[in-house]
Amino acid sequence: MSDPSTASIVSTPAAHPTDAATPAALGAPQSNEKPRGLLGDAWRDLRRKPLFWISATLIVIFLLMAAFPALFAPGDAVNGSLSRSLNKPGAEGWFGYDVQGRDVYARVIYGARASIVVAVLSVMGTLLVGGTMGIIAGYRGGWVDGLLSRIADVFFGLPFVLGAIVILTTFNGSGSGNSKAQIMGLVIVSLTVLSWPVVMRLMRSSVLATKEADYIVAARALGAGTGRIILKHLLPNCLAPLLVYGTIMVGSFIGAEATLSFLGVGLKSPVVSWGIMISDGQQFIRVAPGLVFFPAAFLVTAVLSFVMLGEAVREALDPKLR
Repeated sequence: MSDPSTASIVSTPAAHPTDAATPAALGAPQSNEKPRGLLGDAWRDLRRKPLFWISATLIVIFLLMAAFPALFAPGDAVNGSLSRSLNKPGAEGWFGYDVQGRDVYARVIYGARASIVVAVLSVMGTLLVGGTMGIIAGYRGGWVDGLLSRIADVFFGLPFVLGAIVILTTFNGSGSGNSKAQIMGLVIVSLTVLSWPVVMRLMRSSVLATKEADYIVAARALGAGTGRIILKHLLPNCLAPLLVYGTIMVGSFIGAEATLSFLGVGLKSPVVSWGIMISDGQQFIRVAPGLVFFPAAFLVTAVLSFVMLGEAVREALDPKLR
């Protein structure tokens, strides 16, 4: 029995260069599309998902609210008049007024800034600390990996809420006299300190799965240094899990900041945040339920937006889920 591929090659007459039926010779248009990488394929898949566009639109709105709150609420979010105490929603105050006569709508809009800024900066710090330690542990291995992993286990064993309460009560207790920036900085540091071990483990596992790939071995054989291998080869190929986790973690940190502020150990007045508004309004929930409902609605929407965006990005970056 003859080999079909061999038979086809033998039976096919040799074509002369002038008779070659190439697309250029036939005048057919040639495709100039360049091969896409992982991010290109992910972006092509994301554009087809309605969930991505809904969550991305909501996130853009929240980011604009945090950056330019005066565009959405020209009213005063800090000062109020006792004559309007607990007034119902109306034309002047869309969400009503709190017990001190402050515009609830303006406070909800301005509260997005503190919550989102704390969450985004906490995520950046967590990814930086945890990602750096994960790369070092995964690439070096040996006793370095063992030492960093044991340090991460110690922090990983700390209960999140209890650890945050201890840190913030110690440095941000009553009578501390911290400014707005100091209060937000302490919350960011506490969230980062208690969250980096998860990112470290995630990055470490990605580096361990990637560092023995052929292109890494080839780069090492060609004399590439450790810094070049990490920055040019390892880091770009290990960022996908961190990108997904970081997006979801923004929503989680918004909820964590609101929880700590509600407990009275997170952000405090004069800072305006959704957690503080819920904490102040829960005493009057029977008289004015809007004091709790409106900030809680914005809080839940923001958290769900980031979580949905993270899920959409995860599905787009994972070929098994396409």
